[in-house]
Parts: sequence; C-alpha cells; structure tokens
Amino acid sequence: MEQKKYWNSVAEKKEFTTPFQIEEFSQYIGKDGLILDVGCGYGRTLNLLHENGYRNLIGMDLSENMIERGLSQYPHLDLRIMKGKTIPMEDSSCRAVILLAVLTCIIDDHEQMALLKEVQRVLKPNGIIYINDFLLNDDERNLMRYELFKEKYQYGVFELPEGALVRHHDIKWVEQSTGLFEKLVLEHTVYTTMNGNKSNGYYFIGRKISSPC
Repeated sequence: MEQKKYWNSVAEKKEFTTPFQIEEFSQYIGKDGLILDVGCGYGRTLNLLHENGYRNLIGMDLSENMIERGLSQYPHLDLRIMKGKTIPMEDSSCRAVILLAVLTCIIDDHEQMALLKEVQRVLKPNGIIYINDFLLNDDERNLMRYELFKEKYQYGVFELPEGALVRHHDIKWVEQSTGLFEKLVLEHTVYTTMNGNKSNGYYFIGRKISSPC
C-alpha cells in the first residue's frame, strides 16, 4: 500500500522514460488482438500503440491518480483502476500483456512470480508477454545503496529519497522468473530513469507455452 500511496502522490508530475520497443513488439502482435498493459501508469505506452494503429487496448494500474491523469491526457484510451493483485480478466483473453517497469516496484520474488503466473493465465495460447525493467548496476552510487538496504530487504532493493521502493534485478533471476514463457527476445540495454539517471536494463519478449495435449 505504501507503493500505491507514493505513485498517487507523484501521478501529476512524473514522466516515465523507459522506451517501449514497438518495432520488435509489432513483429509478434498484429493490430487486432487484445493488448493489456498491467501497471500502465498514465497510459503512455498504450497511447504509443494507439498512434501506431492498435485499437484493442486496455490499461490497468493500482494508482487511482495515475488512471485519472491518463483519462484526462488520453481520453480515447480504456484505462481502469486495478484493485488487488489478481488481473481482472478472463483466462486466455489477451493476445499480449505488457509489464513496463512494473517488476521494479515488486521487491518480493514470490509476488513477482504470482504476477507472472497471472499474466500466463490471461494470455491466449501462444500469447505474448513484453517486459521492460532494470538490472543491477556496478557504479559506486548504486553499489552503495544496494549495500545500505540489503539487510532490510535484499541486495538490489533500495529506497529512493522521495519514498519509492525499487528493485534492480540480477539477470539470473530474470532468466529464472521468465522461464514460464518461451523466450523470443532478451536484450540488455541502458535506460534513463524517471529521475534522469542511467541504469542497466533489459527487455524480454516471450510466448505463452501451450500445455501439452
């Protein structure tokens, strides 16, 4: 709930910066299937998809204020408040699910896996998951805060001065946790954070593994 409180408090002033690899995404997803953005914030990514001809779009976020901003800024989008940790969609209902800088806000391994299993549930057979998120860094600034908070949380999790709690991931955990899906793309990159700093990152594109007959 503290995370939700933080995002509500900054909803009107934060500008998200991690890029969405729409060219690669569009290689796997056509214009017709339902695309769900979980943790959509104010709808930036869905609006980019809309500008590129996608129309079957739904965004969900725990922050009421983010959704309010999004509906004001992009009134053509279907943005909804997400209550609880269960995705309120039927099984096998989505052609694609997007998690853009969402896992960084979920510091617990079990809670991350629970969300990924929910994504797996709502994806259609051979549906696509797209993840953008942050990796561990080795610069002095980040190493200091990893050490500072490792006893309180775990290595890679830290508090920002303004109140956010975030996680940078070990690539081994990324590979393990995304093992629910068939890996199509896993690329390392460098992102500019919402506070203007550089961070290692990755994007992952996976396909729902069909259950054996």
